[in-house]
Amino acid sequence: MTKPIADVTPNTWEFLRDPMMTPTGFREYDARWKYPDDINLPGITALGLGIGTQMFRHGRKPVIAVGNDYRDYSLTIKNALMLGLMQAGVTVKDIGPCITPMAYFSSFHLGGTAVAMVTASHNPNGWTGVKMGFEMPLTHGPDEMAELRDIVLNGKGEPREGGGYAFTDGVWDAYMDDLVGDFKMTRKLKVVCATGNGTAAAFAPDLFRRLGVEVVESHNTLDYTFPHYNPNPEAMEMLHDMSASVTASGADFALGFDGDGDRCGVVDDEGEEIFADKVGVIMARDLSKLYPGSTFVADVKSTGLFAADPDLIANGAKADYWKTGHSHMKRRVHELGALAGFEKSGHYFLAEPIGRGYDDGMRVAVEICKLMDRNPDKSMSDLRKALPKTWSTPTMSPYASDTEKYDILDRLVARLTAKAEAGESFAGRPIKEVVTVNGARVILDNGSWGLVRASSNTPNLVVVCESAESEEELRAIFDEIDIVIRTEPAVGDYDQTF
Repeated sequence: MTKPIADVTPNTWEFLRDPMMTPTGFREYDARWKYPDDINLPGITALGLGIGTQMFRHGRKPVIAVGNDYRDYSLTIKNALMLGLMQAGVTVKDIGPCITPMAYFSSFHLGGTAVAMVTASHNPNGWTGVKMGFEMPLTHGPDEMAELRDIVLNGKGEPREGGGYAFTDGVWDAYMDDLVGDFKMTRKLKVVCATGNGTAAAFAPDLFRRLGVEVVESHNTLDYTFPHYNPNPEAMEMLHDMSASVTASGADFALGFDGDGDRCGVVDDEGEEIFADKVGVIMARDLSKLYPGSTFVADVKSTGLFAADPDLIANGAKADYWKTGHSHMKRRVHELGALAGFEKSGHYFLAEPIGRGYDDGMRVAVEICKLMDRNPDKSMSDLRKALPKTWSTPTMSPYASDTEKYDILDRLVARLTAKAEAGESFAGRPIKEVVTVNGARVILDNGSWGLVRASSNTPNLVVVCESAESEEELRAIFDEIDIVIRTEPAVGDYDQTF
């Protein structure tokens, strides 16, 4: 196997023949490229050969379930990937177009296979990628991705005899049974189901109907051009659209799913957009009553309420703040034996006895409906208003190139840490500590905080702030973070503000 060429040059003879890919596509916990700008089909095949080679290196059973999301080019990408896997001597079980958590579930359903899911998740059209794992519910983390990168980029893929292919039907029905079982709502609920025309459109409305929920459909027609908005329930554009649907329909709340169905966003009955970390606190409050003393993992972008909420404290809940990223969070939940993990992006990781430990927007939808069934006298807005009041920003992402963002972040972390060490004030308050487990989370003496980290999936930094005091303090914290960020001339504009 020859080494892939980093200079991707479409419309050439070599582009049709030789593997080409930019090295930056290998990210912390999955692989993502713009196609065909940053990777060609022979490059995807080389990736498949690399994944198969890695399976043999680790002594894994050479069987893998492969699915794809609903983008017009995803089937082409999947076919190229499966070719490489078969070249490596792996038997491919093709489960067809699906959402990512259904692919994860297929590992359990099919007897412990590895999983490779062709998806760019919430990235805009033009992106592709693969989420992969050999031992569910865990998926590749930085160590596994570094090993895979070395295999692929250095041409270390090893062809073997014995590869095969079989289309495998019936996974959706088994997945639905696993999600719902024989549960039926006893409370009438009317729910907006928002999918942004993404892959979840093929599944989520049927899931709600099986639960006994009245469905208000919102952009539930499959359309890979995404004519209304990019399906990303962390983006205000989608949340605003969900809010308008709730107001127009009189629904009890809205649930929205990202492009590959592993995330879930919530808008309440008053049309209020509840950021996913606050939804996590609502769920943790309910679950900690059922399972007192539970541990909940939250990513560093999430609200401080997981540690400070009086109800969680009264129920003996323990909070653990960890690195952002679906692979990091799955592993942390697994390592600690936590009941659940919550990410501000809308990735939730519900472990036994509730779920299987991987991120699953459909599982979250089911559990939110069950939560409402257990609280028949409460509306979603009642549950939101019962939380201690904080003020927070959406997730904001100023541009920083993939080749520069980590070096930029290192310098920003050093500057913010130096401020704390020098005893400088921040937004007019003393700095209590700077948590550097994933970027820098500057925590003030009153529990308010501001975070800057590097995105693992796109060429961006990530900025989130929360105040325990006021909107005014929130803006002051953001301004302080932004002043430090603007010391780096290579950082561009924000994708959204507040």
